[in-house]
Amino acid sequence: MIAPWPAIVAAGLGIGFLYGVFGVGGSSVATPVLSLLGAPGIIAVASPLPATVPTALVGAYPYVKAQEARPRAAAWSVLGGAPATVAGALLAHAVGGATLLVASGVVLCIVGLRIVRPISDASRARGTARRKNRALLVAATAGVGLFTGLLANGGGFLLMPLYLLVFGLRMRQAVGTSLVVISVLAIPTLAAHWALGHIDWSLAGQFAAGAVPGALVGGRQAHRVEGPVVRRAFGWFLVAFGVAFTVYRLTRL
Repeated sequence: MIAPWPAIVAAGLGIGFLYGVFGVGGSSVATPVLSLLGAPGIIAVASPLPATVPTALVGAYPYVKAQEARPRAAAWSVLGGAPATVAGALLAHAVGGATLLVASGVVLCIVGLRIVRPISDASRARGTARRKNRALLVAATAGVGLFTGLLANGGGFLLMPLYLLVFGLRMRQAVGTSLVVISVLAIPTLAAHWALGHIDWSLAGQFAAGAVPGALVGGRQAHRVEGPVVRRAFGWFLVAFGVAFTVYRLTRL
């Protein structure tokens, strides 16, 4: 049985706040949380999607206003990621909800462990050079798009670390650019999962009612925190949450 609407709205509020601060934490965290609140597998996977577009736009606004998003990197990312999201959504229909829930937790752990490691200036310089390789950027974000469709999320849980660790963006640049791209990638992902019947619109509306204002507050607060602090907090949060949720789901298979 799904939890009453105040719990869903409260969950959306908290997750939206994380989304605004970290540029990730929308559907990737919402899926495990909604599952814990009683939503069945594939419904928990896809129902956060309708909130993703407005939440990402609201979260991105402070970064865009402060010129901390990279529009060219975002445009090339959309070119690579958008077509791949549809393929991922079709694959999700074949894989099934239970497996996708476990996969969501495992991915959170892996990404979090890499995020907490220091990023040297030399590593960031190499990333800046890689970012100028447009073919590599398009190919990498196509991979993100595939997983975005597969796990029914905006892709921020992979995009933000990709920008931060591989393509040399600083924390706030990575967050802002990720949010801009998410607002676009979520559209074909949403359309595909809607067509497949994976979305509970009542649940989606309740979640969105909390997530959108939460993202607005989180986006404003992120600018008051130093980049390395945000990055480490984000990484350890992903590790702790990912481990706990993965163990929980494995015990229920």
